[in-house]
Amino acid sequence: MELVFSVTQEEDGGFVAECLSEAIFTQAGSWDELKRMVKDAVHAYFFDQPEKAKSRIRLHLVRDEVMSGS
Repeated sequence: MELVFSVTQEEDGGFVAECLSEAIFTQAGSWDELKRMVKDAVHAYFFDQPEKAKSRIRLHLVRDEVMSGS
């Protein structure tokens, strides 16, 4: 099983991650901290299903940039 998280970077530099298939959401101030927070959130969400808590995790960074046409 693989859990895919959509990750966006906030204006303040922090990151927000939302799982696309489960109701798992977390945030952190740095990329390394986000990886730890996502693992913690997955383990907490599947606390009663240890086999799912060991799922493969994919972080998909989404970048949204607005530019001027000129």
